[in-house]
Amino acid sequence: MNIAQDPVIYTDETVFLKDYQKPTFLVNSVYLDIQVYDDHTIVDAVLDMKRQTSGNLVLLGRDIELKEVQLNDQVLSAEQYQLDAEQLVILNAPEHAIIKTKSIIHPESNTMLEGLYQAGDIYVTQNEAEGFRKITFYPDRPDVLSVFTTRVEANKKFPVLLANGNLLETGQAGDDRHYAIWEDPTKKPSYLFACVIGDLAVLKDSYVTSEGREVALEIYAEDKDIPKCHIAMEALKHSMRWDEEHYGLPYDLDNYMIVAVSQFNMGAMENKGLNIFNTSCVLADEAYTTDDAIMRVQAVIAHEYFHNWTGNRITCRDWFQLCLKEGLTVFRDQSFSEDLQSAAVQRIDDVSVLKAHQFPEDAGPLSHPPRPDHFVEINNFYTMTVYEKGAEINRMMANLLGKEKYRQGTDEYFRRHDGQAVTVEDWVYALSAGSGIDLSAFLLWYSQPGTPSLVAEGQYDQATESYRLTFKQRLKAHPKYPNLKPVPIPIALALFHPNTGEQYPLNSTALVSNQPDGVYLFDQEEAVIEFTGLTEQPVVSLLRNFSAPVNLEFDYSDEDLAFLIQHETNGFNQWQATQTLLERILLKDHVADIYIQALTHALPQLIQKDPLLASRLLDVPSESYLASRIDHNYQPFTVFEKREALLNALAQHLGGFWKETYHALNPALQTEFSQAKGERALQNIMLSFMARQGDADVFTLAEQQFYQNKNMTQRVGALKVLVWNDAPIAKQALQDFYDQFKDEALSLDLWFMLQAAHPQATRETIQALTEHPDYDLGTPNRIRSVLGGLNSHPVHTWDFGVQHVIDLAIYLDQKNPILGARLLQVLSRWYTLAEPKRSEVKDVLLALQGQVKSKNVVETLTSMLSA
Repeated sequence: MNIAQDPVIYTDETVFLKDYQKPTFLVNSVYLDIQVYDDHTIVDAVLDMKRQTSGNLVLLGRDIELKEVQLNDQVLSAEQYQLDAEQLVILNAPEHAIIKTKSIIHPESNTMLEGLYQAGDIYVTQNEAEGFRKITFYPDRPDVLSVFTTRVEANKKFPVLLANGNLLETGQAGDDRHYAIWEDPTKKPSYLFACVIGDLAVLKDSYVTSEGREVALEIYAEDKDIPKCHIAMEALKHSMRWDEEHYGLPYDLDNYMIVAVSQFNMGAMENKGLNIFNTSCVLADEAYTTDDAIMRVQAVIAHEYFHNWTGNRITCRDWFQLCLKEGLTVFRDQSFSEDLQSAAVQRIDDVSVLKAHQFPEDAGPLSHPPRPDHFVEINNFYTMTVYEKGAEINRMMANLLGKEKYRQGTDEYFRRHDGQAVTVEDWVYALSAGSGIDLSAFLLWYSQPGTPSLVAEGQYDQATESYRLTFKQRLKAHPKYPNLKPVPIPIALALFHPNTGEQYPLNSTALVSNQPDGVYLFDQEEAVIEFTGLTEQPVVSLLRNFSAPVNLEFDYSDEDLAFLIQHETNGFNQWQATQTLLERILLKDHVADIYIQALTHALPQLIQKDPLLASRLLDVPSESYLASRIDHNYQPFTVFEKREALLNALAQHLGGFWKETYHALNPALQTEFSQAKGERALQNIMLSFMARQGDADVFTLAEQQFYQNKNMTQRVGALKVLVWNDAPIAKQALQDFYDQFKDEALSLDLWFMLQAAHPQATRETIQALTEHPDYDLGTPNRIRSVLGGLNSHPVHTWDFGVQHVIDLAIYLDQKNPILGARLLQVLSRWYTLAEPKRSEVKDVLLALQGQVKSKNVVETLTSMLSA
């Protein structure tokens, strides 16, 4: 890819990390009085402020009608302040200032799902990153921490009135109105403020912390959805216990509340003590949601709970430090999830997301460091690089330290910085001080863009029975970051005897740890390590468990990869060997026979031992992932044809294996979730391969699985086989699914996605889905269900899907620009396409420039067009 010399156009709106300055005023305390009416909301605010540096008192505000402002109980005239579309400036403010404002906002017409907005019959907030300034005038930045007291008032048709902290008081507020007052004793930035007003049911439970505090746990949702909240409640209690056991962090308030909302841009939000969740991340039941969705619910519940310390108690100094709270918390929730299913599969799933989405982001025009040094719209930097690569940096440091020293480092971090707004440096330095190991070199990972390439070469000497590994790291040049330096790369490795399949002892003083797995910290441009006592040339396993987020370049033979598929003791690397071999078959025209033979040997035993891992070994890389591996002259249909040919060959070569395995599996007998999940995944895979064989019984089996099971994973797997293969009963099954789940939004999302993802879907298919009465442009989940299905087949994306994305971007540019910018990124790899499609898509993107106005969409589009 050729990157223009200035891939980001700086404007007057560009914010730079280097320009950070302390806030002029701090806020000692905040009192909010939020009064909700049908056609407007009144917000009275009292800010107790104290000067920290010289300058005017600046309060940020957007889309707010200011009715009155007072300074120390004196009403200010228009000459005593300045007001524009973004801020309220108080002139000549004293050292100590009590600012009172009365404002009017309109959540009932707020379609951007930011600030306070109405979602159906619920009023709800989303304030990260800069939504609070749409509620009231405030120094809306993460390094201003304050104690909040909130009074919420509304009509009694909204019986639930929630805000952060502890409930102090409730009462009547005139005819048909009532109020509640909440006090949060913990200082927090404004982005963590939350309130909810609505008619909701609640699931209640409790938890006793390691300190003996009894915490009231509450999950709010629509009444019909309360039965789907039990898995989330158990995950919450598990998360609280896990954080105590692994980090020594008990919960600090008397209550913990979660609210499920369907109209929500994010997955969830960690507001202090009052988490607001997208329904897709809190509602879970095997009759309504798939196994993968259940896993996601448990992971997101944990993620938001873990933020109580890594994000709330210790927050970001500025938004450039976003990867500090998100990267660390993603690593924590990934570690938690390893307790819920096969640890190898959890690592596979995490790395799959990283490679399919973050690596292409790193390689394209949207590339940026985990800690960016500038932005125009901060919402555009809630990216895979910030979250997933940020998590990998933390994983590298944690694994290098080992469990005991890592815990010593995290203990020091919480001791030093509790109650503060901090930086990435603060985290790394505390981790170093607590563990006694200097990790400052890892700061390079935070400040450099791109995915390093780890080039490795092995050489065996029979005479000395030694094996030398040479490592080089290559960093792709970036015009905005000309002085890239070698980063520290922990390389976990093992050596296998080529005949017995056993691991060799690792004899090398260069290793940080060894026996039988070793870790070598490679932090130079080039290095050589040597192993002795090897009677035969070993088969080497590198980057075990994906010990660093790099592209590995090592000249494995196909035979070596087949050996690792059969003998590798690390589940992730067993999968990685499979994926590497499959990529060669699909992208470099290698022969598929050796993969099929290796799979035939490895699968039977693995199905018994770890069925979920076995199912992953049958994951042929998706068209979208394969597309991410092609940097130029990408032809979607060619990739599609090669992948189909491989799947068909695999179906035929394994003959009766598919049906025999299908009948041998019985998920209902499995008591452990991971085992049952694995068997369900395998049964769905077996059905799909039987369909490719043209097995006469496949539609009967799929029909039975669809109608006789209540488990959603099994039902959707069977329905997919019926619909995608145009079974005689396909239309009836689709209708039956709709009739049963038409009032269950998340289940209906699956119905939309399955049809949009049909391999033979057309422009008319997508149009019919978007014209369906249940398609709602105001609900992000429904939009993503159709676009996600469509985008699962890049042939469709680049054929009729481009206009679908463009139309969404234009519509959402005004209605919901945060979502519009994110969905537009579906087209971010347009520059890899073969001509003439490449130029066609570029012309469409260029034409879009004059049709969008929001900072979110414009910044994303400008970056995309820099390729």
